[in-house]
Amino acid sequence: MDRILIESLEIETVIGVYDWERTIRQRLTLDLELATDIRPAAADDDLTKTLDYAAISQRIAGFAAEHDVALVETFAERLAQLLMEEFGVPWLRLTLRKPGAVPAAAAVGVRIERGRERAG
Repeated sequence: MDRILIESLEIETVIGVYDWERTIRQRLTLDLELATDIRPAAADDDLTKTLDYAAISQRIAGFAAEHDVALVETFAERLAQLLMEEFGVPWLRLTLRKPGAVPAAAAVGVRIERGRERAG
């Protein structure tokens, strides 16, 4: 199975467990690997036959603008479900980082894998 990559996508959203966090927008950074078969798109040079990373990136930004949650775990899980359902992604790996959440760390976050890769 081939993979579409989206790396270091920066979005802003309301996220956090503390009261002060609920009043501001914070930056999150995402890395995504999305399983797909790129052969049909490559054969015909046709964007409609693959995962459109620009459309996916825009949808992620929209999701972030529409939702506010307390935990990065919740954000990651809901986003993974949305991407799988709306874009027909059978498998994905999502790394979500929250820079500055812990002063001594560059970022904290989660990495999840959902779905099953199909043989290519």
